[in-house]
Amino acid sequence: MRVAVIGLAAGLLASGAACAQVIYPIDQAAILAGSRFDLKVEFPGLADASRVRVTVNGRDHAAALGRAAEFIQKEDGKDLSALMLRGVAIDQPGRYDVTATDGDRTATVTWDVYAATAPRRAKNVILMIGDGMAMANVTAARILVGGIEQGKYRRPLTMDGLPQMATVGTSGTDSIVTDSANSASAYNTGHKSAVNALGVYASRAADTLAHPKVETLGEVVKRRLGMSVGIVTSTEIQDATPAGVFAHTRRRSDYVPITDQLLAFNADVVMGGGSASFLPQSVPGSRRRDAKDMIAAFREQGYAFADTAAALSAAADPSTKKLLGLFNLGNMDGALDRFYLKKGTVERFPEQPDLTEQVSAALKVLERNPAGFYLMVESGLIDKFNHPIDWERSVYDTIMLDHALKVVLDWAAGRDDTLVIVVPDHTHGVGIVGTVRDEVQAEQMRDKVSVYADAGFPNYPAPDARGYPPSVDVSRRLAMFYASFPDYYESYRPNLDGPRVPAVRSGASGPYVANEKLNTPGAQLRTGNLPRDAEQGVHSADDALLRATGPGSERLHGFVDNTFVFRAMAEALGLGTP
Repeated sequence: MRVAVIGLAAGLLASGAACAQVIYPIDQAAILAGSRFDLKVEFPGLADASRVRVTVNGRDHAAALGRAAEFIQKEDGKDLSALMLRGVAIDQPGRYDVTATDGDRTATVTWDVYAATAPRRAKNVILMIGDGMAMANVTAARILVGGIEQGKYRRPLTMDGLPQMATVGTSGTDSIVTDSANSASAYNTGHKSAVNALGVYASRAADTLAHPKVETLGEVVKRRLGMSVGIVTSTEIQDATPAGVFAHTRRRSDYVPITDQLLAFNADVVMGGGSASFLPQSVPGSRRRDAKDMIAAFREQGYAFADTAAALSAAADPSTKKLLGLFNLGNMDGALDRFYLKKGTVERFPEQPDLTEQVSAALKVLERNPAGFYLMVESGLIDKFNHPIDWERSVYDTIMLDHALKVVLDWAAGRDDTLVIVVPDHTHGVGIVGTVRDEVQAEQMRDKVSVYADAGFPNYPAPDARGYPPSVDVSRRLAMFYASFPDYYESYRPNLDGPRVPAVRSGASGPYVANEKLNTPGAQLRTGNLPRDAEQGVHSADDALLRATGPGSERLHGFVDNTFVFRAMAEALGLGTP
């Protein structure tokens, strides 16, 4: 009897709870031919090595995969046996049935190994991720940048002009609602995984770095095609989305090991925040617990280094082959704070480059490789501002992503060799319902919310030379509300004193309660709809909207799974052929 193992990749099975083996990669995994992955079989108890057998399409796995797996009698010292075979690949496309037995129990999974069916069409691939970017973020960005009059937008966003469009399902193996690690991993590996996992299947291994790995697109194109790889973000470079390009860990918060993996990965361009994980322990602000100076280590590997916008401009000269830019100890500041409010960490880091400057510098370095490049660009603070119910900041960073897209499209104009994809990794439950009108006479701010015909249109000023409205504190503002939230005070106004902190702990370890600092005149105390241990809003399972252009983009239409985005990029690059 065939026992399908489905949805067990979260690695949450308690000892003795499973009735059969767990096999990684999991059932229905789609695997790029020639890409490397780890085969792991977890047995529900102690197994007799002489009775253990793993077959691939009926053949012994050693014959089918080229070598035998290691049998682990007691994994992590527990009464649980396992088989592990690291770094294998299957070159021939087709269906593969993998069966594992310990002599008493048997499990089978089926893999779909695929390859590009046509020659390489794209020399370059640029994946631009609006982290947590919901449709309301895009709509609000279009309103703030171009305005709206008599129901018509005065001008579209750059992303509105991309010809291909698809909705993307983002759920993971362990939850209907994904996080950025799992979703970034799906885009970069073509494999589903679990919340907090990067480039691995989430198994029961105790060591976060010991879980079964799957090769990323960045690793494949460097190894198979000699392409360059660039990573550009406004978050810490070790954060989930940028780390999805190269990292392999069960725990996305492994920032120091992720930094060490980044050095080993040897990307050609790396830019973002996160210098805290590069600095030796003796330097104030360091996150490390050792004396390693990772900036020095990158320099020794030939990287030019920049820590300000001016230094970045100078570093991206014709002689630069590899570039490291670190512009903040943590996440970089968003566009609203950096350019207008001067809040967050702007006073400490006043010369952070804009995402457009980072992308422009990255393209100058990457385009020098005749084999092409893969560039991942993330506007990561859209998500980090959606979480604390700070929609104005999230929308300004949506506008910043759109500006960066224009830089990309201007660079790619006149050439038909670059696939460009713009997509969220996941969404947030947020929507625009009308306007907040200060001219309405009411004591409570909620009574100034106007809907339907009473709403009219907002009166944000026209964008300045930077491309953003210079003020968000206007008399008729968008009424944009979130579907998930902790207890907090809704002020119906932008937070001008710095990024919003909606809830704080009650005591040292108590529940989160509404932050009294936001209890301004007329504010409304909103009782949360999340558990009391939630300090901010959460992601949603809503489909993400993808837009694309360039060779291979026609594959992206209708509804697709997030793992298919990887497949579309791989096929455009002609990967998987022997």
